[in-house]
Amino acid sequence: MYDTAVDFFYKKNKNVQFMMHLKKGDKAPYFEGLNEDGKTIKLSDYEGKKLILYFYPKDNTPTCTVEACNLRDNFSLLQKEGYEILGVSPDSSKKHTNFINKFELPFSLLADTELETLKAYGVWGEKKFMGKIFDGVHRTTFIIDGKGYIEKIINKVKSKEHSQQILEN
Repeated sequence: MYDTAVDFFYKKNKNVQFMMHLKKGDKAPYFEGLNEDGKTIKLSDYEGKKLILYFYPKDNTPTCTVEACNLRDNFSLLQKEGYEILGVSPDSSKKHTNFINKFELPFSLLADTELETLKAYGVWGEKKFMGKIFDGVHRTTFIIDGKGYIEKIINKVKSKEHSQQILEN
């Protein structure tokens, strides 16, 4: 059986590039998963708070590390502006723990090994790199308000300037 229409579409159309087109003002898709400590994290945990939900391909890769460290280096400023941060990738909780410890990240990372959250947000799909075509994570950030609605979507993330992109109106 299929949990959602998104699952149904994706499982029936595996050869189709799949990108759900969420937009500003849409209700953020529900998510639930384990963080680096094995604790269940869900969208409702951020009720009443502004959430930076950022999707990235893989822990300990150059661009993903630059992005995470930019958010780390600007964490106090982002918190001062009322933001919470949650990163999501298909890596395991154990890999997330190592990544967090290595770079002293002050925020949680969600392990989406089953790709449920990635697909719900439409950030899993066909990619091209060095002439190869494969399925992977499209680096994307969603800013979600305290009521669970999408305030902003950053599709063209600049890893070195990510915090500034978040704070721009």
